[in-house]
Amino acid sequence: MTTQDTPTPHATDTPGDDDNAAPPSPLLSPVGTGLAYRWLLLVTGIIGLIGSIELTLDDIAILKNPNYVPSCSINPIISCGSVIRSDQAHVFGFPNPLIGLGAFSVVITIAVAALAGARLPGWFWLGLQAGTVFGVGFITWLQYQTLYVIGALCPYCMAVWAAVIALFWYTLLHNLGHRIIPAPDTLRRAAASSYHWTVPFLWYLLIAMLILNRFWYYWRTLL
Repeated sequence: MTTQDTPTPHATDTPGDDDNAAPPSPLLSPVGTGLAYRWLLLVTGIIGLIGSIELTLDDIAILKNPNYVPSCSINPIISCGSVIRSDQAHVFGFPNPLIGLGAFSVVITIAVAALAGARLPGWFWLGLQAGTVFGVGFITWLQYQTLYVIGALCPYCMAVWAAVIALFWYTLLHNLGHRIIPAPDTLRRAAASSYHWTVPFLWYLLIAMLILNRFWYYWRTLL
């Protein structure tokens, strides 16, 4: 055997070293994403961004002309104008859709990076989870305000609601599946179930039933 055929020993070749090495932290290790989740990020990001853009443009138009009637103001119940003019639509002192412009742009950027093959660290996905928790909490409050205080529906707002709910739920499943969020194995197995779609489906159904019940006095006049 020539000297070129002789393997060169390394310190890392010591038997047992790999067995004693600490497992990498899920928060620091690069995490891959499934193709379906990547496309969900892109689709929900686009839906949310379009809704935010339309609401922002309508808000600007109303500021310029208080008598402006948005295209989605169809009747006394489906009325974007009533929602946009409310205090709840400017809860932080500026139009709420501006939050969506920034947040959904970030989601689209993440989706494009993931589709290109980027593997982002666990802490990054945990940050996205925190954003979706804020988002789903905020839209839940807005749903209550829309139904029981403002008394009108905004189609663009509802599109944003749908996008945020799906984004929250499937980001949660992604993080549970990759052990980024600590959880019992039973919960992880449940998250990996093929019936994962039932939670957002029932969530959407509950919102639809609340809308139907709240404005039944109007819907029945259309029958």
